[in-house]
Amino acid sequence: MAASIHHPSASLKNYRTSPVSINLHSQCCHSSISSISFTLRSHKPKLKLYLVPAISTFGSRQFMLKPFAAVDSLETHVSPHQDNAASGFHRSKTVFDEASASDGVRDFERQLQELFNEVRTLITTGNEKDAVDLLQANYEGVKEQMNAGSKGVEEAAILDVIALGYMAVGNFKFVRSLLDVISEIIDDQNDDEPLLDSILVHMGSMYSNLGEFEKSLLVNKRVTDILDNKHGKNSLVLVTPLLGMAKVLSSSGKATQAVDIYHRVIRILELNRGVESEDLVVPLFGLGSLLMKESKVTGAEDSFIRILNIYILSYMGRNDGRVGLAMCSLAHAKCARGNADAAIDLYKKALQIMKDSSYLSLDDSMMENMRIDLAELLHAVGRGREGRELLEECLLITEKLKGKDDPSLVTHYLNLAASYSQSKDFVTAEQLLKASLEIMTKAEGPDNPSITFPMLHLAVTLYHLKRDEEAEQIALEALHIRENAFGKDSLPVGEALDCLVSIQTRLGKGEAELLEQLKRVLRIQEEEFGDESEEVMVTLNKVVYYLDKLGKKDEKSALQKRLSRLRMKYKQVVPY
Repeated sequence: MAASIHHPSASLKNYRTSPVSINLHSQCCHSSISSISFTLRSHKPKLKLYLVPAISTFGSRQFMLKPFAAVDSLETHVSPHQDNAASGFHRSKTVFDEASASDGVRDFERQLQELFNEVRTLITTGNEKDAVDLLQANYEGVKEQMNAGSKGVEEAAILDVIALGYMAVGNFKFVRSLLDVISEIIDDQNDDEPLLDSILVHMGSMYSNLGEFEKSLLVNKRVTDILDNKHGKNSLVLVTPLLGMAKVLSSSGKATQAVDIYHRVIRILELNRGVESEDLVVPLFGLGSLLMKESKVTGAEDSFIRILNIYILSYMGRNDGRVGLAMCSLAHAKCARGNADAAIDLYKKALQIMKDSSYLSLDDSMMENMRIDLAELLHAVGRGREGRELLEECLLITEKLKGKDDPSLVTHYLNLAASYSQSKDFVTAEQLLKASLEIMTKAEGPDNPSITFPMLHLAVTLYHLKRDEEAEQIALEALHIRENAFGKDSLPVGEALDCLVSIQTRLGKGEAELLEQLKRVLRIQEEEFGDESEEVMVTLNKVVYYLDKLGKKDEKSALQKRLSRLRMKYKQVVPY
């Protein structure tokens, strides 16, 4: 298949919010930390822990059409740290240099396969520069042929392989220009042209990975129609483009159509490979994940149960890492259905299987996330001590492998601090937050906005310890850092202000000053979340409270009507 792309985590500027005191975000790393919404309330908050960024997928084979489509992603397992040894690359080694010595589509496919394999080998052995040289040499060759008037499917096929190579090395801008050229060539080709189906499959995948979903959908639709007419509606060769269409439709919010396609793929595989084939894992996992996203938990659970049974059967029992991964997905579905005990049991079994099988290393991000997911669930059902043991395990593993000053420890310090805060042990939470802040300050510098995340959590903790002056100073410092980084009307600033107001209220600051700050928070939230969001309702309640205390009856009256409307909408009374 065409190379897949893993995009890096979003920066702090791409913030998301969640209610704070202990309600934490699901993704955090030292250079990319989401911001939070602070409301110091009296009721017990729900604990949500940070996860280590990871790719959670089931390892399974790709579905192929042509030989040169039968390779995994070119970028898989490429290490940027490997030495670039001389590869013996010669410019003369191009497809065109060999073309005269071969006849027929089969020989041409073999040459394409050889080119593809050599590029992949160069990349996977750390010789990326030589891979680019090889790709460029072939590009220059095909460009000469096209300038001479040859613009057929053969040229499109060579450009296709070149595009796959550039996709792997991350030159996405050039890939887009190559796809434009390929598209122009194949638009004029008949559907029965050799190689066209493979080219279209690769194009669909590349367009999807580049986020150009409409183009991907059109290309996959064309190749599906071609293969359908050529091989019939139940042929295995339809699996790859259909999965491509399902992925695009899922990403485009067209869930119903995507579900139908996943079911069609499953039927095709059942007919050709049997109902217990491991090949079913890919569409079942895609279907289950989509149904979870659409809150259709029962259907998702059925998909994940089936995956688990397939893996148990395929690997003669339960002591295989893939069985553990399947259990983890099923645990998510059980949790979503409210069956916490079953989810906890599955998580524990999954972790034990992963350890026994050594399928993943103990410090693998996927393993860490499994422990954190389980810890979060244990906290939710009142088993915080058990949850903390898992969080401490994460911390100890990271400390052992990376040292006590590594920025990746921050995630675990924050999680443990959240756990201790939920248990009202704010003294220990303070120690952990100060440790995380010290590490982040050394790694990022004293003015980096990332450090404001543990700073505001520390301010909240000091507030609970009745050390309001210290809490105020830290919150003010965080506010100024965020104002300089994001601007005075940004959401991170609104969140810091919200935290500061709660602290200053208990310090007895002037009511007029507090009201102005709350109005500023309200304007930011209205811009970010809309006039009728829950966040706006909470802040509006505070604004009305101070308007009443200051005797501003006319202004209060108008806002009180708006607040009453919002309370009816959400059917709750917001405590101040």
